[in-house]
Amino acid sequence: MQPIRSVQKVLIALLAMGWLIMPSAAQNDDPLAALVEAWLSSPHGDYHSPSFTYWNEAGEVPVACAACHSQTGFIDFLGADGSTPGEVNHPGVINAPIGCASCHTSAAHALDSITFPSGVEVASLGDSATCSVCHAGRQSGDAVTAATNAIGEDDVSEDLTFINIHYGVAASVMHGSEVRGGYHYAGRSYVGRFMHVPSANTCTDCHDAHTTRVETDSCMACHRGVEDIRDIRTRHGDFDGDGDTSRGIHAEIVGLHGQLYEAIRTYAADVSGTPIVYANRFPYFFIDADGDGEIAPEDAVMPNRYRSWTPRLLKAAYNYQVAAKDKGGYVHNPAYMLQLLHDSLESLSAQVEIDMSALSRP
Repeated sequence: MQPIRSVQKVLIALLAMGWLIMPSAAQNDDPLAALVEAWLSSPHGDYHSPSFTYWNEAGEVPVACAACHSQTGFIDFLGADGSTPGEVNHPGVINAPIGCASCHTSAAHALDSITFPSGVEVASLGDSATCSVCHAGRQSGDAVTAATNAIGEDDVSEDLTFINIHYGVAASVMHGSEVRGGYHYAGRSYVGRFMHVPSANTCTDCHDAHTTRVETDSCMACHRGVEDIRDIRTRHGDFDGDGDTSRGIHAEIVGLHGQLYEAIRTYAADVSGTPIVYANRFPYFFIDADGDGEIAPEDAVMPNRYRSWTPRLLKAAYNYQVAAKDKGGYVHNPAYMLQLLHDSLESLSAQVEIDMSALSRP
């Protein structure tokens, strides 16, 4: 069997690197080739993605980033290479996407728990454990608390910088209050893990394991009468206060998210004294020099990063980013998303005019 396995490994490598093209007929006849092609169409197999090419000039992926941005780093984290599990000991190899050897090892199959950025360990994750390693984010609401607890709520402090939860935070959102991915306001309670129906309660119940695409047929089988999963809602409150409850819960989250951004901009200009603007590139929040809400690419750079942070503004901006970085939050944990956004707006309303009377909190 060993020679056959070796041939399969070579085939996978050649296909993955684009050095071997399988004829369509062969793809249909060869399940292995079909799986590789499916993987190559996914974000995990995208050799051109900045997720795997960002460090090309440096020649290696830093230890702190390697677990999720290099297959060798992920194998190192699992301890599948004989190293200590749960840590990365060496820089990752560049241009090495998360491939077959990342998940199809005995170490990956045995993984059943992970420790989230808050320090909370969650066990009994099953197959979702390997996904959760890289989809838990890099920060938690605890980091925001630690950074702000000695500063007046509306005092601008040079000691504050934006705290970024990072990308792909579905696991932290799904577990809600259990892992404190979002910033939790004092005196408020937050929902825990979103428990869906038993047949749709793990990562691969909903996402194809190789393409990562969402399998929506099963959704429509239960949620009849909708054509798009964004139109699904099981909570019927008017959470964003627009008077329209005919659309899905996704629309409520988008509505609150937009209101939070406008409130952040108003607070920054009126209370912090420096206009702010968001761009979908690190470090995300920048100085809006002319206050028009727009930013040119040449201005969305580190030297122009926003610096006039107060604790109140940082907390709201952090939760804004949590929602921005989980586009599937309306499925992963809609109540948690709504609670974070609502409470952030409520906090800002202590200093800027926001009509909270029309909003409701799940």
